[in-house]
Amino acid sequence: MTVTYSSKVANATFFGFHRLLLKWKGSIYKLLYREFIVFATLYTAISVLYRFFLTGSQKRFFEKLSIYCDKYAEQIPVTFVLGFYVTLVVNRWWNQFVNLPWPDRLMFLISSCVQGSDEYGRLLRRTLMRYVNLTSLLIFRSVSTAVYKRFPTMDHVV
Repeated sequence: MTVTYSSKVANATFFGFHRLLLKWKGSIYKLLYREFIVFATLYTAISVLYRFFLTGSQKRFFEKLSIYCDKYAEQIPVTFVLGFYVTLVVNRWWNQFVNLPWPDRLMFLISSCVQGSDEYGRLLRRTLMRYVNLTSLLIFRSVSTAVYKRFPTMDHVV
């Protein structure tokens, strides 16, 4: 779910961006804090183990193991994998954006195809557009939790 802070950004002071980073709802910290805690715990455990519990020969073996792993980690092109992942995510987002129903295009089509400047033509165009809005509302209601909370039952839709 997207959380907007547009009003807070518009009224921000010099250090306002830092306060926005500390917002919890929808922040990057909320997304990554579990992984960061696991990483920090494992890193601390390995560091304490290396510094206080390993003997000299065990430390040399650990260093050789680290160099060996680093040598083979360079064979994986991280920039290629990261670029592929970013391309995949952006393409997925763009396809979702392109496939959103736009009532404006259909409204232009209806207004050009349904002829008549009398009351019947106007009511027919209005009714067709109401059906278009209803179908898009029903689709968004089945996809988005925010729309479902706004229209939980058919009585709310009516």
